[in-house]
Amino acid sequence: VQAQVESGGGSVQAGESVRLTCKDSGYPYNSYCMAWFRQAPGKEREGVAQINHLGEKIYYSDSVKGRFTISLDNAKHTLYLQMNNLNPEDTGMYYCAARGYCSTNLREVDFTYWGRGTQVTVSS
Repeated sequence: VQAQVESGGGSVQAGESVRLTCKDSGYPYNSYCMAWFRQAPGKEREGVAQINHLGEKIYYSDSVKGRFTISLDNAKHTLYLQMNNLNPEDTGMYYCAARGYCSTNLREVDFTYWGRGTQVTVSS
């Protein structure tokens, strides 16, 4: 059974940084892409960053480009999201997800594996 567990969320002030971690148990694919999504209250889930299993084909949404960095440590089965210069609009539940192919179209429905999320709250 595949499992993903996110951690690292918390409450911070605007301008501060947070690093999220997602530890997985492996996937039944020879190649795959992992992504970070976030969901603010009352809003749809938004894909913000993606990386393939080789640590390549990195993609960021415009809303986080230049502030967030996604990375992958395959030896540790761990995905990271380094979030810098946070602002209140970054507040939300952050989820890691995986699918058996890569595309810059980050649609929630296209991802098969999901964690339960970790909350990030940014106050001004």
